[in-house]
Amino acid sequence: MSPIDLIKRRILIVGANGMLGQRSVEFYKALNDVELLTTSVEDKFVFEGIEYIQCDISNRNEIKKIIYDFYPDYIINAAAFTNVDLSETEREIAWKINVKGVEHLSEAARILDSHLIHISTDYIFDGKNGPYSENDIPNPLGYYARTKLASENSLKISGSRNTILRTNVLYGTAKFSRPDFVKWVVDSLRAKKQIRIVDDQINNPTFIDDLVQAINLVIELRKEGIYNIGGSEFLSRFDFTLLIADFFKLDKSLISKIKTEELNQPARRPLKSGLITIKAQSELGYKPHTIIQTLKLMKAELGL
Repeated sequence: MSPIDLIKRRILIVGANGMLGQRSVEFYKALNDVELLTTSVEDKFVFEGIEYIQCDISNRNEIKKIIYDFYPDYIINAAAFTNVDLSETEREIAWKINVKGVEHLSEAARILDSHLIHISTDYIFDGKNGPYSENDIPNPLGYYARTKLASENSLKISGSRNTILRTNVLYGTAKFSRPDFVKWVVDSLRAKKQIRIVDDQINNPTFIDDLVQAINLVIELRKEGIYNIGGSEFLSRFDFTLLIADFFKLDKSLISKIKTEELNQPARRPLKSGLITIKAQSELGYKPHTIIQTLKLMKAELGL
């Protein structure tokens, strides 16, 4: 065994087939001082040559065995039931994954003294008075949001070493994921499709690689607690879409603005939201890209 093997950090990525999971895997597989194990609910992993175990985190015994066998220093929980509207009707599934699954992870993490990094959302707030700091009082509007707040609360009393990273409007590239918001806008406008975009939801969209950067900063600095992770610019979804269209030189006349209530979605959305990231910037050294910088990176990677 070489000296490098003795000091390798063992990192378990849960939900490794999702967009955040994939980008985290790509980041950590390139590091020599990391031993990586990945897990997700699907039968197969999207990447080859990386250790993968199929697992449903709502199954306590399954996930406990994986964690005990691997004995990770860090667990990155990128698994979640994220369909906001479907959560209103599929409540049992949403609760099992978003709350019970997190309880199972934190229970095993506490016993092994592993550090659990959990991804949360600005949806825990009602969107009446955003943007929000880590100290603002949550008031979730829908069932998905309630499960995410419940998972945060379960971690606070779990006795495990943990970090909660709240984020919002995640976008970016992943090789094997469905198109994110940016690619959907670009593909739609290039196909000359009319798109309707809400102009009353305000956020600071988060570039996926900035969130991966934040996760790694937490690991490097061994920071615990709650941190807001978001982009450097606050704007409406409509203005975000115009920015994308401008950058890719697409026809903005195909974009029409609407109000959220016109969509008649089952779950209510926070409108004036977004996350203040001053704490992450000062304590972690978090430095988000500008939107234009991220679009340049996406254009180069995807060949858009």
